[in-house]
Amino acid sequence: MRLSRYFLPVLKETPAEAQIASHRLMLRAGMVKQQQAGIYSWLPLGYKVLRRIEQIVHEEQIRAGHIPLLMPTLQPATLWQESGRYDAYGPEMLRIKDRHDRDMLYGPTNEEMITDIFRSHVESYKSLPLTLYHIQWKFRDEVRPRFGVMRGREFLMKDGYNFDLTKEDALHAYNRHMVSYLRTYERMGLTAIPMRADSGPIGGDDTHEFLVLAETGESEVFYDAKVPELKLGKREVDYDNRDEVAGICEEFTTLYARTDETHDEALFNEIPEDRRKVGRGIEVGQIFYFGTKYSEPMGATVNTPDQGKVPVHMGSHGIGVSRLVGALIEANHDEKGIIWPEGVTPFHVGIVNLKQGDVSCDSACEALYRAFVEHGLDPLYDDREERAGAKFATMDLIGLPWRITVGPRGIAANKVELTCRRTGESEEMSAEEAVEKVAGIYAAL
Repeated sequence: MRLSRYFLPVLKETPAEAQIASHRLMLRAGMVKQQQAGIYSWLPLGYKVLRRIEQIVHEEQIRAGHIPLLMPTLQPATLWQESGRYDAYGPEMLRIKDRHDRDMLYGPTNEEMITDIFRSHVESYKSLPLTLYHIQWKFRDEVRPRFGVMRGREFLMKDGYNFDLTKEDALHAYNRHMVSYLRTYERMGLTAIPMRADSGPIGGDDTHEFLVLAETGESEVFYDAKVPELKLGKREVDYDNRDEVAGICEEFTTLYARTDETHDEALFNEIPEDRRKVGRGIEVGQIFYFGTKYSEPMGATVNTPDQGKVPVHMGSHGIGVSRLVGALIEANHDEKGIIWPEGVTPFHVGIVNLKQGDVSCDSACEALYRAFVEHGLDPLYDDREERAGAKFATMDLIGLPWRITVGPRGIAANKVELTCRRTGESEEMSAEEAVEKVAGIYAAL
């Protein structure tokens, strides 16, 4: 993409309503535009990041054996009345009527609808285990939407639902989701800590939230200092191996890590004092096991090997896809702007032409652009008639991990400048070497 042809409405001034870094930078970098309190249009740059996050979520869900589908945003109230949640959910649910005076709602979550899909098509235990998921827009009418996409009313969410014959099977699905989430967040360059949490209106006794440590987090968190050091890394995981998956979950949940809702001061004090940490966290996902809470009242049963019929055991598993954009920025920014991790960056590399119109500079930039595209990368070429300082400021604001600067002096010496956004370090090398270095970094991901 050439910046002269791109829609990137960056702002020089910080909007007054932006209270935290992610909201401020998303507005300034032209990623979103607020349409109403808690409701945003995703502009091209923000939309690219959103889709990169969504793609990682899809890949890791499918790797874990989960099957994608797509459910509608509007749901009939009758399903929620069946489960008993329609009146209990509260004013966060947007209730509406269609032209035939039928009660409808804009889905805040999909336990009822997925249970209805399951009971309509699955009759035998032989079809289990089964996990279905989708990535879809949700709406919760927050009384006080704030912090940009971190606490919006409309948001993009991955929600998945497992159906199993027994509690033991369902808890394996729970563990499988925990491991798949750990891998998902690591691929995005985030350390998201699983913490014992409260189930809220979803229900169930077994639940963990995944929280990214940040000063602007809404939740107070208490944890062992060794917890953020835990990593899955490059290890391969057999998601069908119950002992292996359970072992990884034990590794990541044995050390103390809890939100304020489930904090136990006595247990916390058993940790060596120098490892006791108190901070704030941003919730980016949550997993639940809730047994037959929905399957029993809604008649989601299967035939068993002994000719009986039992309600299936279920769980639900969510990742806040749009919220992750804000969380990533909260964890990766400086005074100049955003610093995207390579796994989620909207463009892989920025190319800055210091003398647009100069034949040698234009030719070198075009050659770099083509070379990156041939490597399967997505470059952003700043070909505007702008001064160098303005071009650098834009690149720093939008936070691309790597920048290549091309100018007449460097071209005369067969050199370009490769700059790392995170460290600020620059290195002169040939254009070919710069392409190979950047391509190698992304190939390693």
